[in-house]
Amino acid sequence: MEDERIDDLQYKGLKIIQKDKAFRFGLDAVLLANFADVKKGNSVIDLGTGTGIISILLAGKTEASSIVGLEIQEDMAEMASRSVKMNCLEDRVKIVCGDIKESVSLFGASSFDVVVTNPPYMNRGGGIINLSDTKAISRHEILCTLEDVIRSASKLLVPGGQFAMVHRPDRLADIIWLMRNYSIEPKYIRFVHPSPYKKPNLILIKGSRQGRPQLKMLDPLYVYDENGKYSKEINEIYCRDE
Repeated sequence: MEDERIDDLQYKGLKIIQKDKAFRFGLDAVLLANFADVKKGNSVIDLGTGTGIISILLAGKTEASSIVGLEIQEDMAEMASRSVKMNCLEDRVKIVCGDIKESVSLFGASSFDVVVTNPPYMNRGGGIINLSDTKAISRHEILCTLEDVIRSASKLLVPGGQFAMVHRPDRLADIIWLMRNYSIEPKYIRFVHPSPYKKPNLILIKGSRQGRPQLKMLDPLYVYDENGKYSKEINEIYCRDE
């Protein structure tokens, strides 16, 4: 289609369709796909899948039996479905057009082992937002809030199921409060820094539904090293060392 392009994910031959003027995946999606702990035979749902990047990467990286990508924007969901088909992943990955707030009625309670999400980072307010703008919907809490995401995740997860999310450090207090409020116990946090000595600009957090309290701080992840080159770990995550 016009204004679309096919990007090589440089991992197991996977590719993805993206629009030049729409929201495109970034480092945060790749890091979340690497951070989520998906085991063989797990059922996974990706809330707000967008281009389908996380769902497709998880299909390539893990032995999950089924992965659902839920996306409210019809054009994005249709494009993500074509990416799934292009990668011949239809037997394991399904893209569903629907609202996160209606996800429990769509799929049923306690129906997934793992919930992953890269939700809009910016809360409501501040500036005029075009409600038909794909980028704005992906970045701002227009169609769903952080609470909507965490509430839905808790209901969708089996007891002991894992919730994994990437977000911004300035929302950490909200994230932990909401997770505990909806019976998801925070278990692991990792701060992502642009480079050593710079403040983190992303956090990766994992929790367990009805889990026991014990929060572990993982080593920081640096995107670039002190020489301005991609760090060894980032190269490993992108499989550039192979």
